[in-house]
Amino acid sequence: MEEFETQAERATPCWYVIQCKGGESFRAAEHLTNQGYEVFHPVLNAKRKRQGKLTLVTEPLFPYYLFIRLDQTVSNWRPIRSTRGVLRLLTFGNTPIAVPNALVDTLRAQPHHQEGSHSYFCAGEKVTITDGPFKDLEAVFKRCKGEERAIVLLNVLQRPQDVEIAVDNLQKREG
Repeated sequence: MEEFETQAERATPCWYVIQCKGGESFRAAEHLTNQGYEVFHPVLNAKRKRQGKLTLVTEPLFPYYLFIRLDQTVSNWRPIRSTRGVLRLLTFGNTPIAVPNALVDTLRAQPHHQEGSHSYFCAGEKVTITDGPFKDLEAVFKRCKGEERAIVLLNVLQRPQDVEIAVDNLQKREG
């Protein structure tokens, strides 16, 4: 067994994980990129209810974490720790943890970034109608119809009926 890495192995760039300060992963990614580091910060676009309205927001796939590509001999590791938004480089003891390139390649190939790929509601989910003539009635979410409308299954006159309603007027049912 060979105990020491060869010079070529040490010079091969690897991906490492950076832990960011709360809510500052976007800031950390921006500042590291501005310093010339290769950074991968996987994000997704998700629909979230904010102030009663459904809006599209960009969120980190891994809150508090991002990936940085470094090699052990050429890269300058010192500025990373003092970069705005960075908490620390993940280590095992004092040794930074390298992430397999295949993992990062797989994450990059995923369509996490596609707009509208993650809906706030899922088909079959129970919802409550919050406004309009069916206010406070329970329904089952079937599907989105465009950006602002949804089709729900509502029990009307003892029969299930498809009803089109504004997505803003739906709320996930607790429990």
